[in-house]
Amino acid sequence: MNDQITVDPRICNGKPVLAGTRIPVTVVLDQLAETGSVQEVLRRYPELSPEQVKAALQYCHALIDHMELEPEAA
Repeated sequence: MNDQITVDPRICNGKPVLAGTRIPVTVVLDQLAETGSVQEVLRRYPELSPEQVKAALQYCHALIDHMELEPEAA
């Protein structure tokens, strides 16, 4: 789906991670939600690049875009 994101059952129990790291996509999303800043995520995880953070967001967008969401029951 994205060359910046890898899924390997031997790494982080098969969770999507940023290629070349053991940092799950969910960690990047959590950090963005907490800090509201790509720069802060990069400060906390200096091994990441801005392109990897963007790739994490694009990966999530693609997953959501291809999901069939059911409306909540009232």
